[in-house]
This record gives sequence, structure tokens and C-alpha cells, in this order.
Amino acid sequence: MSGPTDRLTPRSVRRGAALACVFAGVLMSGAATGSWIEEPEGEGADSVPLAVGDDAPRDAGDAARLVSRSGDRWAAAYSPQEYERLRLSLEGEYVGTGIAVSRTADGRIVVNEVHVDSPAERAGILPGDEIVTIDGAGLDGGAVTDAVGRLRGSDQPAAAGPGSTVLLGLVRAGERWEAEVARARLTAETVSVSREVPGVTRIHVSSFTRGSAGQLREAVGGVPAGDAVLLDLRGNGGGLLTEAAQAASVFLDGGLVATYDVHGDQRALHAEPGGDTRTPLVVLVDGGTMSSAELLAAALQDRNRAVLVGSRTFGKGTVQMPSEQPDGSVAELTVGYYATPSGRTVDEERPVEPDLPVGAGEDAEEKARTVLDGLATGPG
Repeated sequence: MSGPTDRLTPRSVRRGAALACVFAGVLMSGAATGSWIEEPEGEGADSVPLAVGDDAPRDAGDAARLVSRSGDRWAAAYSPQEYERLRLSLEGEYVGTGIAVSRTADGRIVVNEVHVDSPAERAGILPGDEIVTIDGAGLDGGAVTDAVGRLRGSDQPAAAGPGSTVLLGLVRAGERWEAEVARARLTAETVSVSREVPGVTRIHVSSFTRGSAGQLREAVGGVPAGDAVLLDLRGNGGGLLTEAAQAASVFLDGGLVATYDVHGDQRALHAEPGGDTRTPLVVLVDGGTMSSAELLAAALQDRNRAVLVGSRTFGKGTVQMPSEQPDGSVAELTVGYYATPSGRTVDEERPVEPDLPVGAGEDAEEKARTVLDGLATGPG
């Protein structure tokens, strides 16, 4: 098993971040890849962080011991079962109910999205429903990742595959009710489109799993004539770097997207020719914009293709390599770094800075639309 990866780990989740991305690698399946994604709280659909380093379960044995000895802050350890879930996530698939949840300010877990044609939709669950119990156990104001893990059955993986069920206690309009919901293998939709004001199409990309760039290209192709594009990468934890490079191809006419090294061996990613270079483009970023999402934003900024609006990104530009251990567990250790087209490296001290920062109390989307108005009308 070999191939470079670029990933944040749950060790950094404890510092207020979420998991991020793999840099084109080779998984146990032998397929060229990218990464497992954990989106920030309130964004993920049945997603849950994997155990890493000193938090790793005993069945990540050899990998956990290697990671613990390495002193590598970005290293990660996975059991074989966890790495298989990673592989599915890289393909834009997950086993779950089709519910996306968020945690309210007062600690309640609320359904904020029900995926179309999912088991949750067929069970009659609606956005706004509050989940109060899962398999009879209360949520007790816990983290959304705990609820998501229980929805997916990550605490009992042997019994939580497609076709297994989970019993939910819910509240709607003050009425308590229960629903037994099956789990199924589902496809994640990572690109959503909205048009809240005339002349601006907002395209939100939540992560870069396989097919995300194609979804983005389709979304941009459907933008009404004369509209500007607001590309929202806020809360995007990253994903497959190859998908991020292909996403850059949607807006660039060839050229460099990123360089990276693996044990000193220099490599590069380039955009394909023929992208849309004329539509006014603003990219929204924040502290939840990570890894390959940062790289995409920086590439569009360096290439003078987009104006970045928001707050500084998370800052991670290291490259990891996955390695299968004798007991079947998988370790990832840092092997290099990546850089933007202008040669910038990205880290916590030097994240991607927006061209136009958004201050406390300011509306980032409103400021972005103001910039787009200026780009559309031009100088003078």
C-alpha cells in the first residue's frame, strides 16, 4: 500500500477542527484515491470521526503503536474496518439513514436535512424533527458526532451494515413519536445550488469526494446567463485532492493548481484546459475551509481567477502516506508538503488569507455579492 495523503485527524478535531483530506493515494482496494471526509458539526450526513493515534482502539494495534512512536502530529491509525469505511467515503458513499443533523445552542440534536429517497425519508422523518433517543438511549446534550455515530452504528460496526435498523425517538411540534429506520448504502451529494438574489448563483461544495468536481461542473453549466458565481467553500473539510484539482479546471484554462513532494520527490497537479474564465467569481472561505479546499481557494486566488471573501482558512499543507501494517491496520505518516501556484506553503501560521476579510457581525454573503456586483460592472 502506498500513495501520498493529506489529512487532518481527530487529534486536531479536539482543537476545534474536523477531519480533512487524502492527497491522491492507493487504498487497500488498489484504487487510486483521495480521502475520507468528516465535515464540521451541522454539515455532515451520518458521518463520524475515526480513531487516531493515542485515541485508537486496540484493533488498530500495529498502526496505533507506530503512530504513537512517530511524534507526527498529523499521523493517523485505522483498524481494517475503519479503513474500509474510509474507502467507501472516498467514493462518495456511506452507510447510514440519510439524516443530516445539527446541535442547537441549547444542546438539542435536530434534523436539518433528509436526503431524497433515503430510508429516513421513507420513514417520514422531516427537517426540524428533534431526535431525543437512539435505540432507547438519550442523547444527553452530547456532541453531534456522538449522535451521528449512533445513527450509523459505528459503536457496533459488526451489526450496523446495510439493512440493519435503528430506533429513533423524535419530537415534532411538541408530539413525541418513534420511527424504526433502516440503514442503507447511500451516495453523498456534496454540491448544492441556490439563487437567493437575482444575478448571483451560490454553489456550496461541502467536501471533495469522488464525483464532486463533476457535480460542480454540472452546477456551473446550469448557471443562468449573466449570473455571477458565489463558490462557497466554508466548512469544507477537504477530500480528494484530484477532485479539487478537477474543480479548479471548471474555472481555469489549464495551468498549475498545486505542487507537492513525497520524500523530496517533486510532483504537480494541473488544471485541464477549457474552463470558464469569464464568469465573475467570488469564493467564500472560513476557518472550516481545510486542506484540498484551501488548495482550491489558493489556486483560484493565485491565478487571479477569484476574489476570496471571509476569514482565514484552517491552515494545513502536509502530505501523509498510508501504509498497511502486519496486523492489517493502516498507519498514515507525514512524508512531505504541498504549495500553491505562487509557491506559498499552507500551515497554521500561514493559512490562506481572504482578499476581503469579513468582520464580526458582518454578513459574508452580502459582502461577497457586493464584490460580485463590482466584478460584473467592471471599473469606471
